[in-house]
Amino acid sequence: MKSSGETSRMPAHGKRCSCGCVQQAGVTRRGLLMTGLVTGMAGAALGGSLSWIAPRPAFAQSKLTPDEALQALMEGNRRFVEKKMTSFSEDLAILKQNTAEKQEPFAAVLSCADSRVPVEIVFDQSIGHLFVARVAGNIASPDNIASLEYGAAVLGTKAIVVLGHADCGAMKAAIAGKEVPGQISELYAALRPAVDAAGPHLDAAIRENAKLQAHLLATASPVLAGLIKEKKLKIVAGYYNLVDGRVSLLS
Repeated sequence: MKSSGETSRMPAHGKRCSCGCVQQAGVTRRGLLMTGLVTGMAGAALGGSLSWIAPRPAFAQSKLTPDEALQALMEGNRRFVEKKMTSFSEDLAILKQNTAEKQEPFAAVLSCADSRVPVEIVFDQSIGHLFVARVAGNIASPDNIASLEYGAAVLGTKAIVVLGHADCGAMKAAIAGKEVPGQISELYAALRPAVDAAGPHLDAAIRENAKLQAHLLATASPVLAGLIKEKKLKIVAGYYNLVDGRVSLLS
């Protein structure tokens, strides 16, 4: 992936705007295309089981490659860290339009539910750019996998980031392994592999969990695995530092 300061390669027939999207032949990323119910890729990826979707126009999917999608996310995080964000002004412009029928997310994020991790702000992305699933411990539970499959196969997201973060309370609880009220302990089973691998070291366990959940997404879902094999999708793990606001991609 290119560094944040490196110039992005742009298609000869388009130009890139400040949010990292590509403008194609006068139509922006947010442009509406009347192309039928869903793309052929989506139907194939989901085994043709899309009859439950109410008849309506399908919208243009992002023209970014998986590498460009990741680069757009990281450039947005750089703007956030440097306090040079653009998404708020873009949001105001978008709200003046009819957004009820429009979304074209270029990336998805599986994030912890922690209130200190506002995903769209962290990546400086405006309305309609990110498809976000959130749960304590950023675990790849069946319902989250299903949501991310929909984002990739139907909406056309090109990259998925599993985003762990510093001082994760869910991971703290999993390491402690104490009795907790309600259904909180249901998270433990999904987080235990990271604890077993990293031991009682909180930061190491948080990073290990993000990598394990990303690997689970990439291997347990035939839909996502198929898109990865076709080089239409990348799934990576990331770590958000609460102190300086930086997101680091984990190997």
